[in-house]
Amino acid sequence: MRPKILIAAVLAPVAAIAGVVWALRTQGSPEETARTFLAAWARQDYPAMRTLAMEPPDDFDRWYRRFRTDLKLSGAGFEVTGSADAEAGAEVRFRARLEGPVDWSYDGSLTLVEHERAWRVRWTPAALHPELRSGRRLKAVVVGAGQAPILAADGTRIDTASAPGSVRQLVDGLKETYRDRLTGTSSARIDLVEGGAKVATLAAFEAEPGRELRTTIDLRVHRAAAQALRDVDGPASLVALRPSTGEILSAANKPGGFNRALLGHYPPGSTFKVVTASALVADGMTAGERVACPAEQNIGGFPFHNAGFRDYGTPSLREAFAHSCNTTFGRLSVDRLGGRRLGKVAADFGFGAPVEPGVPAVRAKFPAPQDDTDLASASIGQGRVLTSPLNMATVAAAVADGSWRPPRLVDAALLPPGEPRRLEPEVVRALRTLMPAVVVEGTARAVTFPPGTAGKTGTAEYGSGEEPPSHAWFIGYRGDLAFAVIVEGGGSGSGAAAPIAARFLAELGDL
Repeated sequence: MRPKILIAAVLAPVAAIAGVVWALRTQGSPEETARTFLAAWARQDYPAMRTLAMEPPDDFDRWYRRFRTDLKLSGAGFEVTGSADAEAGAEVRFRARLEGPVDWSYDGSLTLVEHERAWRVRWTPAALHPELRSGRRLKAVVVGAGQAPILAADGTRIDTASAPGSVRQLVDGLKETYRDRLTGTSSARIDLVEGGAKVATLAAFEAEPGRELRTTIDLRVHRAAAQALRDVDGPASLVALRPSTGEILSAANKPGGFNRALLGHYPPGSTFKVVTASALVADGMTAGERVACPAEQNIGGFPFHNAGFRDYGTPSLREAFAHSCNTTFGRLSVDRLGGRRLGKVAADFGFGAPVEPGVPAVRAKFPAPQDDTDLASASIGQGRVLTSPLNMATVAAAVADGSWRPPRLVDAALLPPGEPRRLEPEVVRALRTLMPAVVVEGTARAVTFPPGTAGKTGTAEYGSGEEPPSHAWFIGYRGDLAFAVIVEGGGSGSGAAAPIAARFLAELGDL
């Protein structure tokens, strides 16, 4: 029971003034006042708290502001958990739940007394925390977690200043994507401090170390790619993949600053004929079937022509592919495919699908053709078709492996689900005849490639004028290695991009 003096107050003594009876009763209860006080504390309404305290000191507000600052709080909540009678008043217990560098909870109490017919908090520093008194403070001490390493496929650390520039571009993207995994959580403790010295540690929270991130980067392949690009004039990129897994082995850029290998958007030019040829074979054509390849062909009212206005007569589909006959593929796309069918096959090679290898990358675009001219342009990788070197490397990899696979820079378990798309066996057999012909007897025959190389050149016009500038492309594969090369504004694929691919393969040797 509370002392009798309190009971008397609660039982409402009366006083008669001018014939009117007034009830002199204490308003509310200790618990109600404590809840109001704690609610004001949670919303940092220190003036409201001051009105509920009995004779608060001049530095009342400063205690609460410093409490919040010292603990680096981002939020706080308080809940009344019980009450009991105390000498000349009542004790109301509360539970504090604090949000900051770490979440922390503790039990505290407020002493409530009656003052001028109301319950008031008899304030001392212990109202904030039981261990506080004049000269003491609570401090949150945070020790940041060390970042776990990012590794190449062989375990070599690549998140260092000595890593090649193109590798650091990938590392920067990986740090952003996998920040939580790499960083882990910080360690923190709550110290009771007096006079600048630690009195005690009231709570401690151990760090969870970050977890290393192993990539698919093969530094040997990357060095070969960088070496192949070393003497190139103008911006260029080389991407290499492992067809059997979709692993990105290298994404080299020259110069640095922009990761054109993954983020560049270009018309693919004649490298897209791999897709168009796939659609034609899937719909019944054979590599040996004879086709027309005139020097120039009007399609939908627009004149299409071959490079150098060469007339190849009636070659086989294999020969038309090897010589990159624009008139052949433009005409066949209209007469035998249609925009919907070509778009479906393009989708089988990843066009239109999100590209999520673990770092930002653009998706390849194949907009639905609007007319015959638009379709013929798309079939030879012009018009509105756009892609990146990474995207085109996956096209070459699909021929090498027989399945198109989403490219990846990290373990597949860390990425959104992505299933391989198996190509039709007839398509694979035909393309494995068509693409080797390019380097043996076709547009890249003047370049010396290692045995077993297959590929496709591309000269992708952009801009305007009678002779618009063009990007130079070469995509290909050799064994379980696929690659794509682009030289921005480089001219012909056979003259600028194919020699880079040959230097890359020669530098790499046998895998």
